[in-house]
Parts: sequence; C-alpha cells; structure tokens
Amino acid sequence: MAIAYSDKPFKVRLAESEQDTFMQKAVAKAQDAQWTKRTASRNELGHWEQWRELGQQIRQHVVRYLPDYLEEFADNAEKRGAHVYFARTDKEAAAYIRELAERKHVQHVVKSKSMVTTEIDLDQELLKIPGLSLLETDLAEFILQEDDWDEPTHIVFPTLHKNRDQIHEIFAKIGYKGDNDPQHMARFAREYLRASFLKADMGITGCNFAVADTGMVNLVTNEGNGDLTMAIPPTQVVVMGMERLVPSLKEAEVLDNMLARSAVGQKLTSYCSFSSVAATGESDGPTEYHIVIVDNGRMNALGGPFEEVLQCIRCGACLNVCPVYRHIGGHGYGSIYPGPIGAVLSPVLRGYKQFGDLPFASSLCGACTETCPVKIPLHSLLIKHREVMMNELHMDTGLNKVTYKALGLATGTPAIFHMGISVDHSMTALLSHHQEPTAQNYFMGDGIMSKLPFILGGWTVIRDMPRPPRAKDNFRSWFKQHKQLQEAGR
Repeated sequence: MAIAYSDKPFKVRLAESEQDTFMQKAVAKAQDAQWTKRTASRNELGHWEQWRELGQQIRQHVVRYLPDYLEEFADNAEKRGAHVYFARTDKEAAAYIRELAERKHVQHVVKSKSMVTTEIDLDQELLKIPGLSLLETDLAEFILQEDDWDEPTHIVFPTLHKNRDQIHEIFAKIGYKGDNDPQHMARFAREYLRASFLKADMGITGCNFAVADTGMVNLVTNEGNGDLTMAIPPTQVVVMGMERLVPSLKEAEVLDNMLARSAVGQKLTSYCSFSSVAATGESDGPTEYHIVIVDNGRMNALGGPFEEVLQCIRCGACLNVCPVYRHIGGHGYGSIYPGPIGAVLSPVLRGYKQFGDLPFASSLCGACTETCPVKIPLHSLLIKHREVMMNELHMDTGLNKVTYKALGLATGTPAIFHMGISVDHSMTALLSHHQEPTAQNYFMGDGIMSKLPFILGGWTVIRDMPRPPRAKDNFRSWFKQHKQLQEAGR
C-alpha cells in the first residue's frame, strides 16, 4: 500500500471508526499502558528534559546539514562495498528494487518492518514478478499480510485493532490448529517464518538511523527477524527516508536510547544492530548490499515552515497521548502515518488535496508536543498547516472574516461582553440537548436547535452546549461578593 490506503472521504472514515468500539477500547488500553511504561523508563533514565533537548539538537543539526551528511554517508557506504541509490519518488525507489530482484532472479524475499517500504508500496510492486514469493516477517506485519494485506493502525503497533480471536482465525487459514493463546500463536508464527528465512535470496529492511561517518545502517527490533533478514539472504536492500541520519555512533546511541523508551517503554530494544556488506571471512551477512535513499516529498519540508517534522524518529509516542487518535484510531486518518505526526507529515509528502483534512483532526491540546522525545512542535505545525490552507490556498471566505470580526468586536468591547454573559444562561438553552441535572443553575435541558447557522454550524453540531450559571451566580458575581466579604473581614 502507498501512503494513502483509502479513497474514502474523511468523514466516511471517521464514521466507520466511530462504529469500531473494539478498536477504541484497544487503543485506550494501549495508550494507558504505554503511558505507565514510557513514564517509568524515562524517569529511570533521569533528566529527561535534558535528553529531549539533546535529541532535538542532534536531529536539527542533521536536518540543517542534510546534503552534507547524505554525501558523507553515501561515500562511506560505497567504500564498504554498498550500492547507494537516491530515489526522488516512491515509483523510482520501488522500480529500482524490482529491477534488482529481476536481474538477480530472486525467488524468495523476506522483509522486516519498515514504514518507508510501505510508503513506496514495495510489496505490491515486487509481487508483480511472476513466481516471486514475499513475506513480511515482523509478527504484526505478517498478520496484516495474511489478512489480505489489511491496513496498519499504528506506527509501532500495526495490529492494535485486532484481538486474539481474529488473529486465531487468520492463522487457522495457514495451518494453525492450536488455541488462541498468544504465546502458542507466536510459536507457530516463528516456526512458519523460520523456513522462509532459510530459503530467502533477498532480504529487505528499513533503517532507524544511518551512521554518516561509518556508512553503516542501524536497525532496532524486538523479535530478531531484522537480524535474520540481514544475515541470511545473499542480497540485502535497505530502504531509508533521506532524513534518517546521525553523524556518528555516539549520536546513534543517544537516539536509540530515547527511541526505545519513547516507543515501547524499554531501556533498549532486544536487538540493536549495525549492518553492512559481509566482511571477508564472515560466515553470515549479505554479499551484495543496496541502500535506497528515498525523498518522496521530504524535500518539500526542507528549508520551509515544516522542516521540524523531519526530526521525527518514528517512536509513535505522539499517537499514544493523542485524544483524537484515541477516538478514531489509525484507520480514520487514511494514511500509513496516523496520529499527530501523520497529520503533519502526510500533507507535506502528498499535499492538501489528498490530506488537507488531517491538520484539522486535532484538538490542539499540545500533548503530542509535550511527549515528543526530539521536541517537534507538532501542534504548532498543525496550526501552520491550517494557516497555509486558509491563506495561501484562499480557503477563507468573506463570510468567515465578517463573522470573526463580529466575534472579536463582541468579546473585545466590555459593554457588549457583559451584555452577553448576562443572557448566556437563557440563550444556550436553545442548543442544550443532554438531560444532565447537576446543580440547579447548571441544568442542561432539551434544546430546540441542533446547531447554529453559518460558520458556527460545524462547531456546534458536534458539541453539546452546557448551560453556564445565571448571571447572579457566575464567577464574576461570586468573586465580587467574595471580595466584599473579605474586605469586611468576614
């Protein structure tokens, strides 16, 4: 699948997500669990805010000097015997790998988890080769493949939307005869995948970080499938986003540490590997090594207002705190990059025509910015997207401008503002729909209007308007009375 895996309108995707109650419960449970694990592992490291500043400095430095580090990495990788190819588009990247597979007469391909290979739709491109078999070896990606290439719902936990019974049904189709115990199903998957590793003649991986001064590729995994994908097949292909660089092993160590703690709440992932062409005399490792460096729209951000999105290390922490993602899950975004990072990155890579709705799929609470290990100001970038669409794309209308000017005048003029709060209790009764009696002055009755007209319609149709207290009981009145009692010594 490419970046966009659904041609359904945004509102249709949202409606479908809202009906998926299992997904919502699964996401909520995962978010709560990851909050505990992530917080504990960060606290254990200590001085987390200083680590964030260091991570931000590393990533900003690399992005600022990206052409230089790309050249240094490519030169050093080629000195080690690697073939480096720069692809401007997803089609160029996929075509290069397909031509390589055809030239090498590849029959069996194994892949470890990679967002970029999904972004360039590599699986479907390779499967066009007659007789070629391809297998995703990450457990979650393997499940999605066997479920007729279902879409992922999370950057780190792609099968978050599936339960053990669903996975049991998927495995039963390929010969599993056991129960739905996760441990038993994982053992079956391990045995099933092992045979594919041993006969594979091409391995394809992603790249967490490419080390510029050594020309090596850093990959972090928890299942060991990444190491087998790199070690056994004679031909290896690494597909990396052009921004996924670090100057040296020292910076890779810092970011690996932060990535593991932010992504899965671990001190370090089970496998932290550095790969290159097999050295002379080594019994494992590829004899032919290809690195495909992908632009595919990333240059759109370089040097512009969205450059900071290139700092991302794909930890998924922003998804794990986002209230919108908690409600609609990954499929509501229609992009392989969901959540706050996807809402910023997807329009950069593919434009507003395809992903113009995503910057508005946010409450702008700022939780994503607060948790990001490399301090990407995600909520500010979402606002910037909205500004660009409203201003540069001329999405604003004269009616909107008049409405907002009227609101500004009303809230900025004391006499009009005080008049408004004196009648707000009565006027909001028109829009209050829930029967939710609390204190007498906060009663929410049955409103006679479903929404306000014009620009306010879209905002009020999805919100219930709680009735504020009567003017004599509101905060200003209470504070005035309280102040008088204080001054009177009471």
